Amino acid sequence: MYKIIFVDIDGTLRNSKKETTERTKRAIKALVEKGIHVVISSGRYRKYTENVSTEAFASSYIISSNGGEIFDYKNKEIIYENNLDPQTIIYLYNIAKKYKLQFVMNSRDNRVANYPSNNEDIMLEQPIEEFVRNNTSVQCVFVGKDLEKIKKAKCEVEKKNGLKIINLSKALLQENIQTEASLFFDVALENTSKGNAIKRLCKYLKIDLKDSVAIGDSYNDLSMFKVVRT
Repeated sequence: MYKIIFVDIDGTLRNSKKETTERTKRAIKALVEKGIHVVISSGRYRKYTENVSTEAFASSYIISSNGGEIFDYKNKEIIYENNLDPQTIIYLYNIAKKYKLQFVMNSRDNRVANYPSNNEDIMLEQPIEEFVRNNTSVQCVFVGKDLEKIKKAKCEVEKKNGLKIINLSKALLQENIQTEASLFFDVALENTSKGNAIKRLCKYLKIDLKDSVAIGDSYNDLSMFKVVRT
């Protein structure tokens, strides 16, 4: 019997309307009441992931930013955090600036962006050099509508040692995919992944990986499937 279940958000936990159905909530609540951990594992930033987990009656442990952070929101404890160094963030920011792309930094409870696109984003109102002196980020996201510009930015990011494109739009993976209205790619340290975060959390909770299972539907979920029971 499984002791821990890792669940992606978009396209997995939530339906096409970005809703977690009442049936799903009841199922998760029943599992948690039996002592089974249900851990929301997402590419989203910490606070967003926490809110989804709370709404779904899941466990208080969450994996956010594609494995860049493991957090226990019940006890307000950071179990793991894999921060990008300040100079790397500046390097990435300047690439986004060069191609006039939105640049988002997942900074613990916040999304800080040069061009906020929704109510979740906080405007970067200080020089990037000042921001990185006082804040940490585990993941940066490039967003844009111009396919060629975002491709060029991706190529420049890939030249930097120690980094990894951890998730990206399907149009950047396959040429024959119809271009989405908004394109993106997520950048983190090369050892960041949902799979590595699963290993760390299972070790922390003293749960054997053979007693774990993962549910997901996207490129960034592949690392989960490589480490859990199959």
